[in-house]
Amino acid sequence: MTGERRTRPAPIEPSGRLELTWTNKPLRLLAHEDGSYEWVHPSDFRVAEVRLLHDVGTVGDSSKKRAADNLLIRGDALNALTSLGRLPEFAREYQGKVKVVYIDPPFNTQQSFLNYDDALEHSVWLTMIRDRLLQIRDLLTPDGTVWLHLDDAEMHRARLVLDEVFGPQYFIGTIIWQKADTVRNDAKRFSTAHDYLLVYGPPDWLANRLPRSESMNDVYKNPDNDPRGPWLAGTLISPSYRASGDFVVETPGGVTHQVPKGTSWRVPRQTFDELLADNRIWFGKNGTATPQRKLFLSEAKERVVDTIWDVKEVGGNRQSKGEIKKLFPDVEPFATPKPERLLERIIHIASNPGDIVLDCFLGSGTTAAVAHKMGRRWVGVEYSAETLETFALPRLSKVVDGSDEGGISEHYGWTGGGGFRILDVSPSMFDAQDGLVFLADWMTNGTLAEATAAQLGFEFEMDPPFAGRKGRSRLAVVDGVVNESVVRLLAGVLPENQRVVVCGTAIDPEARPILRELRPGSTLRKIPSALLDEYRNSRQLRLGLEPAEEKAVEPAEVST
Repeated sequence: MTGERRTRPAPIEPSGRLELTWTNKPLRLLAHEDGSYEWVHPSDFRVAEVRLLHDVGTVGDSSKKRAADNLLIRGDALNALTSLGRLPEFAREYQGKVKVVYIDPPFNTQQSFLNYDDALEHSVWLTMIRDRLLQIRDLLTPDGTVWLHLDDAEMHRARLVLDEVFGPQYFIGTIIWQKADTVRNDAKRFSTAHDYLLVYGPPDWLANRLPRSESMNDVYKNPDNDPRGPWLAGTLISPSYRASGDFVVETPGGVTHQVPKGTSWRVPRQTFDELLADNRIWFGKNGTATPQRKLFLSEAKERVVDTIWDVKEVGGNRQSKGEIKKLFPDVEPFATPKPERLLERIIHIASNPGDIVLDCFLGSGTTAAVAHKMGRRWVGVEYSAETLETFALPRLSKVVDGSDEGGISEHYGWTGGGGFRILDVSPSMFDAQDGLVFLADWMTNGTLAEATAAQLGFEFEMDPPFAGRKGRSRLAVVDGVVNESVVRLLAGVLPENQRVVVCGTAIDPEARPILRELRPGSTLRKIPSALLDEYRNSRQLRLGLEPAEEKAVEPAEVST
């Protein structure tokens, strides 16, 4: 139609992002002692609280600086990881300093194992692994790596969660581990023989290479008795053309060779002549063959890591069960141990002696045992007290006293040494009843002060009447009423140019203006309401919640 104006439709701006969604994704999971889980808001004190780490004992040599020891921690992984990253004493040792994390979580295969219940619904499993990865991310060194061990049940979904937590550019690769070397004839479809290791780290991460195998070295020969030893003939022809590599070569036997059309020699003429003068060019036994470059075994690099790990090299399920039975001949074997050689390869590739290795699903203790023998520092977290007491603790004690002669012990000449510290994740400092939150009965005197310092990020430091320090601020914790006399006492002994945060289980309102007048910038806070408000206002714990979704789970009220 003539005279009609035509306009282009307005371009549609992209919105949203690629992500995996699941039921209750904005919420967090609270683990109970019976193995069940409960959905809670991220600000719920039961998941937001920074738990204390209590000393249980030591095995072998230990440090006066307890956070610097090898650590065997009994408790939920989420609480333990929070404590490592938020308690100042431990944060200095582990925040941004863990080199390699190996995670062997329940696979969610909808089966029941002897040592744990693996039948978690997908959204529960995804939230559980997401929350722990978020904590791990802050503990890693800039060049640290995470190795997540899974089978087919959740591997494809876990890859998307890892992308979301670390960024897709941090994906390094997928390792296929052959865990079985026999075929199950009773399998309905396929006899599953492998697991996966999803590896995430910085894009510029470089793996430590592996020692060369005998089969790799056997192909090197020395037909011309070169004094430099065995060598392997490598091609000198490049599949692409470069003018500098386009020249004719005459052999000692008088035969000339020119590269095929479209190709060239890998090196220019001058370099070729230098290699020839150094007896690094091979023309065959008769001296007439196409020239090849001599690659000497003495100059060969170590082996590049591939992505398929054979059971003959790193062991499989039969080997790992054998290692456990040898250590504990009179105990029903742990259901899902991993072979020491598998962890040896991971730790060798991803760390160096003295680096920190973390496993927050420790199980029978393989990761810690191998790391110890290889000269790494380690942190192991195990939720089940029974698993820790039956397997991990006695196994690691055997490593220290030298009575563990299995696994990689012989290869490393391991005869014992070192030590570790056993820690317990403390119970909550709060109790809840009929929707009201109270301080737990065990929160008294010094314990209350230490727990309060942990929640507020203060370095716990008993210097009565103060209990903590953070920069120019001091912390005072009063198990009782904070009134005018208490405030004047604290202000009178507070060093010049410092502020004080006073926390009390009861507050006299008239004390607030007096404290502000005596020491400007100081604050007075009531326990536990001030701590619970801290959790609710912390952006770190919100995990991207939308305002409408935040109302899905109501936090408990605070008792006054």
